[in-house]
Amino acid sequence: MRILILIFIFFINSCEKNDIPEFDGKHSYEFLLKQCEFGPRNPGSIGHQQFSKYLEEFLNEIDNEIIVQNFNYKEHITSKMQNGKNFIIQFNKESNERLLIGAHWDTRSISDEESELDKRELPVLGANDGASGTAVLMELALVFSDNPPPIGIDLVFFDAEDVGISGQPTTFAMGSEYFSKNLPIKKPQNAIIVDMVGDKNLKIPIERFSYKINPDLVKELWSLAEELDLEAFNYTLGYEIYDDHVPLWENAQIPAIDIIDFDYPNLFYNYWHTQNDVVENCSPQSLQQVGTLLLNYIYD
Repeated sequence: MRILILIFIFFINSCEKNDIPEFDGKHSYEFLLKQCEFGPRNPGSIGHQQFSKYLEEFLNEIDNEIIVQNFNYKEHITSKMQNGKNFIIQFNKESNERLLIGAHWDTRSISDEESELDKRELPVLGANDGASGTAVLMELALVFSDNPPPIGIDLVFFDAEDVGISGQPTTFAMGSEYFSKNLPIKKPQNAIIVDMVGDKNLKIPIERFSYKINPDLVKELWSLAEELDLEAFNYTLGYEIYDDHVPLWENAQIPAIDIIDFDYPNLFYNYWHTQNDVVENCSPQSLQQVGTLLLNYIYD
């Protein structure tokens, strides 16, 4: 009888594990490639306008009740006034337990970290810084549509994150700044920002603001990554990075963390805000690890 009970428990646990949907890193990577086909998506550009339309149509095919949050802002890096769009799609709308997962879909209008001076005025393609986080969210949207999540999920595609002046953090993240001051949805209990997660040499330490803002969620996620043998996640403290998670916390008190690999590709070289932020330096396996972690956290 004891053996039969153990077999039954094992069977039940196995079934529960199988209920966690798989994240398709290759399909997510196709979304990364698709974004880059539009060229740089810096505000005011043709690529930005065209991808904005594409993203809105993509989300509307999943749910025709998406929220489009239009806003005006000053793009500090160019001193221009621009129009921005945040896109929000919700799953399990009736649930009071809600998790926000966000990424920015815009790219940078200049390559100010370029070593070649004549290339610094060129816009960045943003395969990693922009497209990778958005690609993860687009794939998650498909997963949630086919597999209703057990908690409420708010996917937020932020615009105008990369519009700031280097060295002046608060001139960045205009989309999340506006969102957090004008919440168009019920305030979620937690938030996770996904940014720069496509690097072929993906290594994700714990971002320091995240640990200060929401240490419990950080510990839970990085411990889960260790259990799942997701080698990209390093249970060590990394840089302090001003990203979309900071306005969420400062303006709306949403305990938000950032999943980000800033050493792209390593400590000695960085393709961030350069002409080297291209698809060849990104990988579907990296997107796979991040998506896998998020789905296991939500469904397990």
